[in-house]
Amino acid sequence: MTKQLLAFLTLLIGLQIQVKAQDPCSSGRYAEAVFSQFNLTSNLTYGQNSNWANSSTALKLDFYEPANDTLAARPLIIWVHGGSFIGGSKTDPDVKALSERFALKGYACASIDYRLGFFPFDSTNAIKAVVRAVQDLKAAIRYFYKDAQTTNQFKIDTNHIFIGGSSAGAITALHVAYLNDACEFSEYMSASALASLGGLEGTSGNPGYSTKVHAVINGCGALAKYNWLEAGDVPLCSFHGTNDGTVTYNRGLVNPGTPLMYLDGSRMLHERACAIGVSNQIYTFNNAQHVPYISNAAYMDSTERFVRDFLVGVMGCNQTPLLEANAMQEQAFLYPTSYCDGSPSSEICGSNNLVEQSVAMEVLVYPNPSEGLVNVRSNFPILKVNIYSLEGKILQTFVTDPAFNKEIDLANLQNGIFILEMEAPNQQLSRTKIQLLR
Repeated sequence: MTKQLLAFLTLLIGLQIQVKAQDPCSSGRYAEAVFSQFNLTSNLTYGQNSNWANSSTALKLDFYEPANDTLAARPLIIWVHGGSFIGGSKTDPDVKALSERFALKGYACASIDYRLGFFPFDSTNAIKAVVRAVQDLKAAIRYFYKDAQTTNQFKIDTNHIFIGGSSAGAITALHVAYLNDACEFSEYMSASALASLGGLEGTSGNPGYSTKVHAVINGCGALAKYNWLEAGDVPLCSFHGTNDGTVTYNRGLVNPGTPLMYLDGSRMLHERACAIGVSNQIYTFNNAQHVPYISNAAYMDSTERFVRDFLVGVMGCNQTPLLEANAMQEQAFLYPTSYCDGSPSSEICGSNNLVEQSVAMEVLVYPNPSEGLVNVRSNFPILKVNIYSLEGKILQTFVTDPAFNKEIDLANLQNGIFILEMEAPNQQLSRTKIQLLR
């Protein structure tokens, strides 16, 4: 062996050792708890904005990082707590536990507070609460991009920023990732009303920086419309209980004590992602209720393992999965819908046949309670609306055009509770209670 060849082989081996040493995956980082401790910095201010009562609110987060970490750029997970947009905090048991566990695996984690509360407790104001939460999460994302481009206090790898949470937190994260066009939101809020709140980006802080994320962790959450998830969007990890009565596993009425609006749950989002080729994983907690891992250690361990497997894949690590995706429950049919440009969106995973007859008529009526004017939105055309007393007496009828999606005036009725009955062209009927309160 010549001296030149020996020197070349020595250099090559040295480079291989150096590359391996620089590869965090090679040490088990991201897959295992390679750190024994984490550091917590509490109550960092990432922004501020006015809450539902028009009072200025400081927005805080807690930052978790591995102790004695020498890596110059760490992946970041931003966790968002649940609480139906009226309660909860950044120290809730689920987001606290997940932040601690993933910090020990080598991730930086941030658990954020966001603006809570809405009144009256109806669908119109619930939608505004979601917008405020979306705006605040985007401000938190920008906060870390800003830091990476300025002081670099947190040493974040901005190519690997992940967002996620439970219940309302997951709903927030899903809408940050997949609601990217105000046109999509027009069914729920007028352009002027959205603009008055600050638009989808909001004004909660750190303007001018990116809000790009690289994957979503969805714990028992949902998206308003499945087709907001589009080809080329970031990967999705979902886990959800089949008996969830608050945010349904498939498609249904979100009900945190009061029915508010229809949302597409994790089963629907998996069906959609599969149909359009978006990388995704789903784990089903069979017969489990809403966010079961908050109070059940075994469910929390399964959640940690499943999210771990998903993230090491996104990070490009070659690690043996700890928890394989299990069998899904229920069949999910993607109901008729369209994109902003009017083109149809109706793919079903493994099939191009949309089973429209399997789709139930769903109607959104808001605000409820109402002072007289009521908005009616439906996934089907509505031909007629009948207003009944609770005794079954018909009080008022609105005959409409097939594209009926508009405001009706009940101002001539006295205060009380009434039944709104909507009739579609295929003779499907939908009934809901409405309260007039002036």
